[in-house]
Amino acid sequence: MSFVPDTFTPITDGWTVTPVSVPTPDGFPTTPIPAAVPGVIHTDLVRAGLIADPFDGDNEAAHQWIGDTAWRYATRFEWRDDGSARHDLVAYGLDTVATVMVNGHEIARTENQHRSYRWDVREVLVDGANELVIDFAAPVPEVTARAERYGALPRVNHHEYNQVRKTASHFGWDWGIDVAGCGIWQPIGIDSWSGVRITSVRPLVDVIDGVGVLTAHVGLERDGAGASGELAVVVEVGNAALGQNVTAAAELATDASAAIVEARMSGAALWWPVGHGEQPLYDVTVSAGDARWAGRIGFRTVRVNTAADAAGRPFQLFVNDELVLVRGMNWIPDHAFLTEIDRDRYARRLADAVEANVNLLRVWGGGIYESDDFYALADEKGLLVWQDFLLACAAYAEEEHLYGEIEAEAREQIARLSTHPSLVIWNGNNENVWAYADWGWPALLGDRTWGNGYYRELFPALLAELDPTRFYSPASPYSFGEYLHPNDQRNGTMHIWDVWNQRDYTVYREYRPRFVAEFGFQGPPAWSTLTSVVHDEPLDPYGHEMLVHQKASRGNEKLERGVAGHLPASTTIDHWHWATQLNQAHAVRFGVEHFRSLTPHNTGTILWQLNDDWPVVSWAAVDFDEHRKPLWFAVRDAYAPRLATIQPRSSQHAIGTAFAGIPPEKDVLALVVVNDTADAFSGVFTTVRTAFDGTMLACAPIEVTVAPRGEATVAIPAEVAAFGDAAAELIVVTGGEESGFAAAFFNGAEVVDQKLEPAPLVATAARVAGGYAVTVTAHSYVRDVFLQVDRVDPRATVDAGLVTLRAGQSATFAITSDADVIPEAFLDPLVLRSANQLLAS
Repeated sequence: MSFVPDTFTPITDGWTVTPVSVPTPDGFPTTPIPAAVPGVIHTDLVRAGLIADPFDGDNEAAHQWIGDTAWRYATRFEWRDDGSARHDLVAYGLDTVATVMVNGHEIARTENQHRSYRWDVREVLVDGANELVIDFAAPVPEVTARAERYGALPRVNHHEYNQVRKTASHFGWDWGIDVAGCGIWQPIGIDSWSGVRITSVRPLVDVIDGVGVLTAHVGLERDGAGASGELAVVVEVGNAALGQNVTAAAELATDASAAIVEARMSGAALWWPVGHGEQPLYDVTVSAGDARWAGRIGFRTVRVNTAADAAGRPFQLFVNDELVLVRGMNWIPDHAFLTEIDRDRYARRLADAVEANVNLLRVWGGGIYESDDFYALADEKGLLVWQDFLLACAAYAEEEHLYGEIEAEAREQIARLSTHPSLVIWNGNNENVWAYADWGWPALLGDRTWGNGYYRELFPALLAELDPTRFYSPASPYSFGEYLHPNDQRNGTMHIWDVWNQRDYTVYREYRPRFVAEFGFQGPPAWSTLTSVVHDEPLDPYGHEMLVHQKASRGNEKLERGVAGHLPASTTIDHWHWATQLNQAHAVRFGVEHFRSLTPHNTGTILWQLNDDWPVVSWAAVDFDEHRKPLWFAVRDAYAPRLATIQPRSSQHAIGTAFAGIPPEKDVLALVVVNDTADAFSGVFTTVRTAFDGTMLACAPIEVTVAPRGEATVAIPAEVAAFGDAAAELIVVTGGEESGFAAAFFNGAEVVDQKLEPAPLVATAARVAGGYAVTVTAHSYVRDVFLQVDRVDPRATVDAGLVTLRAGQSATFAITSDADVIPEAFLDPLVLRSANQLLAS
């Protein structure tokens, strides 16, 4: 949301909503229904008891009439003329096609959820009671009508979402519920002001020879009342904790509508991404007459290198001239109903990211330009943000009916987000250039426009004008060359989806991408999340309600195909749930460790996806009810700043890596050590081949030296690497634990083929302060110990997951829970899980 001035008075009371078109269900009230503003139609109807929870069972289908209905929001509000020269009605977010009326006068018609609006209404306001009415067009018929009027354009999914500027995923996605609705989703009210107001501030930063430079571009509007004289625009920058403060000013003539004020901060403390340094933030205030704007900035520089090298074109992100190896996740709206996301929920999700060792979130282009809270929290936590412009998986017309709206929203959002140091990349679209190349669009489009002008001309021009301090990518994926395929692993950014859709996850190892901006694998949510909304009797992966909560095309078939060859086939719903969760974690960890092992040839991965917007089987690491799935724990381990991983290697992998002791043309196992920290590492690792009962079969030391932000690859000695019985042995590398390296495991066979003991653990549970503790001791090799604590208490959390133990090792899990249960409940076989269990069920 754009900056809200002190002179703004929101209109929040007395709102009602009424259907103004068919169809509505039989018996639906025709009288006004109480409404919340900000809010959306679905949540209003839930609060009124007129519809059941949209997420429950198959209510999605039962509620489709809501998106086929036009709705009228109305209220009466008291207003008195306070003597201000201007009285503006300001709407910070209307979803979406709307007619706005004050006291029976039509003020405006709008058709863009992603921008704000301001109208001078002083001539239609009256002292005392005033009426504000907003009529929203039914979104589904609206986009259908526009497709008929302007011509349908290629897109994914079943609604013509690319015809209007509304959140694409509201119309359903391959992880998202179809809840196209409407509402006043951001504040609306009266802004009464005189003299001058600040329309926008773009506080662009640079760092030159240790001096922080803030160039504040200040937009102004005069009230038109004939005020004369010069105007001072004052910019103050400070950080009280650091004892730093500087003020700069500019004098403007009466008719000037913009100012540029430069402030220089000697010895400015640099803002760094998490893992690279601290995140000092400086308060900025801008004053012009009685108008005031406040924000925060961080001094840092950003650049991305895509210049051709011997291997193609890299995608190297530098902050303060230091290479950032990206450990990222894609972000979607955290709730299908946007007004249900508060700052605390944002804080929990971003904590999920940071605690999983993530350093960048990509805000995907089918969602929204995120809340101010999202970006402010990212600034504080050092989470980098890659922001898509909101054009996703579809062709978009470049004619005026859409072009003007896209330009208006882009201008507003570029200016709004320019204050945030966390924002480092703007991206033109999600998969649209790739779609044009590979999805058959040219034959469907003919000579019609499809969005290329936005990506190649409009967006780069707007960023050059408004904020040239961030990097711009025309698309994702993108190869940064006119004659290069957009999804070429040798160049730029890549999306890898053949693995989920068609191939086994071991195929990840066939790729040597420079940067992966999307890849992922599905798995179900936590058991309590799933069963709270799916009520099939008996519960079955192909049950009616289960499939309502599986949006991917043939998704459950792909889950079964993905498990095949890795884990035993499912025999019960409990087996299916655990096996598919575990396989999701295995698949993604396999991919991440492989891609990271290619450092510095590969400089980053952005996993699809961190979060969900409703309870669903999906690619998320954290489900809608905020449970960290097994995938989350796998990502935390695979994204550890210091990673030791065992990988097959041969001379064909030599691009971008330095090998020690690997003969030419010979396939070997290698220890790859990735050191994404500022400190060099030098030490000795112990490589061991052991039987599952703990018998040591071979042992050898490996000396490793790795530079800061670097990688080293060293062959594992042949006597350790050569399995005798691959189904009953494993290779383990230890020795770096005190320096932040977790033990690395290499299994000679998949779980389904291993001679794992099905019950390899002894476990105890006890009540402790704040919850419970479960201690497990392995008497044989056990893979991926995990506690599904939500089966005991849906609010419980656990500090560790997917813990692998060798014979004789123990681990203790700390469970946070205020539920009063017997501790042994956490030892139930459906709670205390492992990969070994799957062989017995």
